[in-house]
Amino acid sequence: MTGTWISTRAWLLMLPLLVVMTAVIGWPLIDTVRLSFTDAKLVGTEGGFIGPANYYKMLTGSNFQRALVTTTWFAVISVAAEMVLGVLAALLLNQQFRGRTALRALMILPWALPTVVNATLWRLIYNPEYGALNAALTQLGLLDSYRSWLGEPGTALAALIVADCWKNFPLVALIALAALQAVPRDITAASLVDGAGPFNRFRFVIMPYLAGPLLVALVLRTIEAFKVFDIIWVMTRGGPANSTRTLSILVYQEAFSFQRAGSGASLALIVTLLVTILAAAYAALLRKAAGAS
Repeated sequence: MTGTWISTRAWLLMLPLLVVMTAVIGWPLIDTVRLSFTDAKLVGTEGGFIGPANYYKMLTGSNFQRALVTTTWFAVISVAAEMVLGVLAALLLNQQFRGRTALRALMILPWALPTVVNATLWRLIYNPEYGALNAALTQLGLLDSYRSWLGEPGTALAALIVADCWKNFPLVALIALAALQAVPRDITAASLVDGAGPFNRFRFVIMPYLAGPLLVALVLRTIEAFKVFDIIWVMTRGGPANSTRTLSILVYQEAFSFQRAGSGASLALIVTLLVTILAAAYAALLRKAAGAS
């Protein structure tokens, strides 16, 4: 009886939060599902019921398929680069040297910057007329003339990946650095005495302590990269020639630029489902890693 009363009281205490969550998350989600089965426009008409036609049109359309490929490339390359750079930065900042504290503080700055500020900064760096990147490369003799890095389909996505990595690799570095603080110094000292080289010391001594935290960082960054919107919208608007149009950009254009609320809602739910599947897969990996440890 006591256990039942405690459980009932817990639910009563959570009731206000559940009501707020239902109002803020549940109702808009239900309305989006309803809207996805109509041909409603953003302004003017409610639209009639058309069944799963929006989903079929989105999934079989070339725009969705190309955006999915672009999103996957962006997520895979940027997250892989951030993981490598973050671990290398953490290993460096874990060493004893003069100015280490100041360097740790400076490393946080890119991550602390708002994404819009970061995107604007990199737009200026990539500017085809007065950008710092063009000036540096031409002065070093690596370029004959200035290039429009964000205006060429062949370089725009790579330029966005660099900007995203610069902002987000400090998060991975901070997580890895915190994990490195937990590595017992007597174990690393013993490995040095045994003659273990840097690679073997990292692989067999340090990496077991980094694996769990890095998996968490991998989960967070992959999900964020897969639903990226703000940095791409500020820098390229999905161009040129839709070469940087990701799924989130496509959702925005479908719903707001083209004012097709029904198909935009269906596309938004498809993206939500993909992110949910990705999160569930990573959660299973985390549980497996926790069980193994």
